[in-house]
Amino acid sequence: MRSLLSFLVAAVAGISWVRAAAVQDRSLKTCTLRPLGHGRDDTDEVEAAIQKCGHFGTTVFTPGQYNITRKMTWDLVSSRVDLHGYLNFKPDPEYWLDAANTYRVVFIQNQASWFIITGHDFLVDGHGAGGINGNGQTWWSFYGNRSRSDGDGRPISLTLSNVTRGVIKDFRIEAQPFWCNTVADSRDVVYDGMYCNATNQDPLYAGQNVVPNTDGINTYRSDRVTLLRWDITCGDDCLAIKGNSTNILAKDITCRGGNGIAVGSLGQYVDLPDIVDNLVMEDLKLLRLDPQVQPNMVSGVYLKTWTGSVHGSPPTGGGGGGGYVSNVVAKRVSVDRVTVPIHLYQTNGGKSMRSHVRHRGDAPSKLQFSNLTFSDWTGTSLRNTIVDIECSAAAPCPNIRFHNINIAAPNGTAPTYKCVNVASESGLPSCM
Repeated sequence: MRSLLSFLVAAVAGISWVRAAAVQDRSLKTCTLRPLGHGRDDTDEVEAAIQKCGHFGTTVFTPGQYNITRKMTWDLVSSRVDLHGYLNFKPDPEYWLDAANTYRVVFIQNQASWFIITGHDFLVDGHGAGGINGNGQTWWSFYGNRSRSDGDGRPISLTLSNVTRGVIKDFRIEAQPFWCNTVADSRDVVYDGMYCNATNQDPLYAGQNVVPNTDGINTYRSDRVTLLRWDITCGDDCLAIKGNSTNILAKDITCRGGNGIAVGSLGQYVDLPDIVDNLVMEDLKLLRLDPQVQPNMVSGVYLKTWTGSVHGSPPTGGGGGGGYVSNVVAKRVSVDRVTVPIHLYQTNGGKSMRSHVRHRGDAPSKLQFSNLTFSDWTGTSLRNTIVDIECSAAAPCPNIRFHNINIAAPNGTAPTYKCVNVASESGLPSCM
């Protein structure tokens, strides 16, 4: 883990460096925006300001709603954006679902984006009061009786693509219709303060998870990414660390509802190995919400791969991909009535997932997990099984370590621990 520790020191220094560079560049040129108001379209004014001041300058958005009616890219170089207001993306699902009206820069599952930030050496500061309004309620009600699938065109709210040395600070995303954030094909990125809130307000869907796929972030093909001070309300993965994510730090993360923090899913693309290496997650809180608001709070941390068999093709199918996950630490974790606190399985996408019965015809995954550490866990579980580690028979898991796991099983019952195809484990009283 020495390389990751070195990175963490550099990340803190990097935040200060980018801020200092942006402040220094502020004296070169400044663009100040005010919303047009009265429902008028602000997209032209926003793009013009970024075009003028996005390189070696500062763009200031004063408070208010900036109506955005088409896809938008900010190319930022040695610059700063002070976003005191909200980018209000028009609530028109049928418009955005037209593939011509979004970008497809996120390769995995062919996901759509309506807003991309790219470039290097920049700071985007929401000051705890600005960010994006995704108008998600329109989307959630629109899909209330419709089917959803990966790659169907629902847009990611904020996409960082091909970014080097970028900082997103104290940023708010209200009502994301799909994933809240994605960072892809990037390095040396810091998110210092992120708020995402996907909370259904439609009484017709009370007690249902009508906000699926509202992940806090998906990381992909990115190195040296730091996530600090996140508060995520969602109906899916709070964080999802996907393939070829290396040297990742997540610290001070609060997850409200959803599936928990995920490593994966991995191995969906048969010809593209997935690697996750040097991942540290610490000071995590997983909180169950009122079930009328969000019924799910599934895991604390869970890790998953597709099977070794191929069932269809991405974005909705796939499997058979290789790679590895190694040097993962999850420490100082508090869980509130989660279903399975610590979970690893390698049957995602297989017929076993659809029938809830192990399908003997699925080939076992060849993607291996090793050197996983779970330390200082507290809280409560809805089931007796506190730890459920089920590794692939084709790639048993070595060096799985537990320390100070103090999670209460329901109704005062004794906790149990399950280990399948685990080559070596330490720290649990018994794991069978």
